[in-house]
Amino acid sequence: MTKDLITIKRFFFPGSLSDLAAHLVLPPVQPYAYAIYIHCFTCSKDHHASRRISTELAQQGIATLRFDLTGLGESKGSFAQTSFTTNIEDILAAFHYLKNSYEPPKLIIGHSLGGTAALVAATKLPDIRAVITLNSPYDPAHVAKRVHSMRDEVMLYGEAEVLIEGRPFKIQKSFFEALESYNMEKILSTLKAALLIMHAPGDPVVDIRNASQIFTAASHPKSFISLAGMDHLLTNQEDTTYIASIIKAWVERYIAP
Repeated sequence: MTKDLITIKRFFFPGSLSDLAAHLVLPPVQPYAYAIYIHCFTCSKDHHASRRISTELAQQGIATLRFDLTGLGESKGSFAQTSFTTNIEDILAAFHYLKNSYEPPKLIIGHSLGGTAALVAATKLPDIRAVITLNSPYDPAHVAKRVHSMRDEVMLYGEAEVLIEGRPFKIQKSFFEALESYNMEKILSTLKAALLIMHAPGDPVVDIRNASQIFTAASHPKSFISLAGMDHLLTNQEDTTYIASIIKAWVERYIAP
């Protein structure tokens, strides 16, 4: 398979609060499985890791849907009205779109907080056979630490503007409330899908201990692969190529027809 033969279908589908912009990356032959890719916190479907990994997976026969969560990228809606809960609901909407328009996806891949949301969503979707997390926090409340200085203002006034990676975002009280409402130990104990945790030991944003916590809380089958030398955002192209090849090799056992 070559990159110039890959087809990208661009469209919108109904999400939790508004229509979501999506790219479905299709291999040149009949895909043997469909996957959903969830981008990192405040990133988008066009983030380099999202784009490269979905392309590499399509080259290897896995059709991959990547989309912008509500209020981000090209999706409709207001980011201020979103939360970790709406992220999960967007994933469920993506699953049902693929199920109704193509076939049920068997695999969910999530980067950073997207991986944590993927874990929760997978417990609600029996058709999902495998979940892969990339540099993901164990507890969604981990993200609150990045904007902790604004918590009191948000809780007092209901909304405030914060800077995340140098970009301004408005967040509401529900943002913090949702992050703090999930018991991941209990949730992971109900996960039936196979789990692959991939994490960079030197990740300065999400400490490697998060991978250990996810691994301990989840049941088998589960695996861990170290992303040695990689950064949190998976910036280097050779790294995303490696990640996609590992995903393809690992997941075949669980999603084969």
